[in-house]
Amino acid sequence: MSITRPAAVAGMFYPDNPAVLKRSVSELLAHASGGAGARPPKALIVPHAGYVYSGAVAASAYARLGEQRARIRLVVLLGPTHRVYVRGLALPDADCFATPLGEIPLDQAGMQRLLALPQVTLSAAAHQMEHSLEVQLPFLQQALDDFHLLPLAVGEATPEDVAEVLEAVWGGDETLIVISSDLSHFLPDAVARKVDGATVEAILALNPQLDHEQACGATPVNGLLLAARRHGLQPVVLDVRNSSDTAGDPQRVVGYAAFAFEGAAAAAQPQADDKGAVLLKLARAGIAGALGQSPAFAAQHAWLQAPGASFVTLTRCGELRGCIGTLEAHRPLGEDVRENAVAAAFRDPRFAPLSLAEFDTIRVEVSLLSAAEPMAVASEQDALASLRPHVDGVVFEYGHYRSTFLPQVWEQLPDPVEFLAQLKRKAGLSINFWDAGVRLSRYTVRKWKE
Repeated sequence: MSITRPAAVAGMFYPDNPAVLKRSVSELLAHASGGAGARPPKALIVPHAGYVYSGAVAASAYARLGEQRARIRLVVLLGPTHRVYVRGLALPDADCFATPLGEIPLDQAGMQRLLALPQVTLSAAAHQMEHSLEVQLPFLQQALDDFHLLPLAVGEATPEDVAEVLEAVWGGDETLIVISSDLSHFLPDAVARKVDGATVEAILALNPQLDHEQACGATPVNGLLLAARRHGLQPVVLDVRNSSDTAGDPQRVVGYAAFAFEGAAAAAQPQADDKGAVLLKLARAGIAGALGQSPAFAAQHAWLQAPGASFVTLTRCGELRGCIGTLEAHRPLGEDVRENAVAAAFRDPRFAPLSLAEFDTIRVEVSLLSAAEPMAVASEQDALASLRPHVDGVVFEYGHYRSTFLPQVWEQLPDPVEFLAQLKRKAGLSINFWDAGVRLSRYTVRKWKE
């Protein structure tokens, strides 16, 4: 039976009416500045007071996710415990978290992996009334498309303990890390600004020595700072305020700040949405051209000439109508998308060739694959424990048998056991088959759909 952790602080920290909450968060995000053209963040630090106090500061961080809303499939959320003592870090005993905006499924496979670490425990009590995690959820629900959540309530732990947990679930572009923390508490405004200024400088210097007088979430923040150093992330401060700037008494203020942690600057790339629009047009134009309906779409972009691996999926009335792709980049991306689109329309052996009458009724989806990485597994149980539902695309290989499922398949097969069983069946083997010669690799995708 599914266990849902219900909203505990709706109506106190944020509105409990769904329409009002959605409007409030949308307005906060719309008024946040600095998101356009910024590099995609791997991690955020955000405050967790009531929205009237710190909502605008939190929104300045979540506004940075606009270009990643379809890419991020997993959010690892850490916040300090305020009501229950926890030794180490605590996962909830639940299958999903609920807010007035709906339910968010938890990453059960990731939780099982983390429970193998000695500093991670299971505690429903630690999560039952904890607001530091809950207040982030409506922002995430508004800023992202479908995603899974991996929430951890952080108690007595070292920065190394936290960094080890983060490393275990670090993932790629599909994984976002969010640390929930306020800054100083109940100091006069002038003193608080000085203390908080020093804290901001320490975070920007990646100095993992914060104490709980500087930040109530010092423990998870310090863990992130350690991990950021190891991964070469650079923090950017987005907003710093305190409660006297919003709705509080200037003699007893609470400090708030928002940070984005970004990778090193890369060469200029097209915006993700623009890139997706080009690829979708290219795929549809390829099919149209094969039907004799229009000239080929002439896209002049240098990035289309770089090698790329893609899948093109066609659906009609919500049902699969064709899907063909390549797992390894062996030709220019533009050519790969165009050829896979034509193959999905006319050469998928599961379907009759697409007819002209169907052309306007299909929807095109293009998935751009990352390079596949081998999975070091010694047994089927290892494989099941290593899979990341809704994140991993998986390649199965045994001798001349080979198959793959895109990450989108998790929507139909959310259970890792069934996912792997059907992957083996697709390869032409029994669902119960396993052998020491089996090789698995995984990849992630960026996808765009009409």
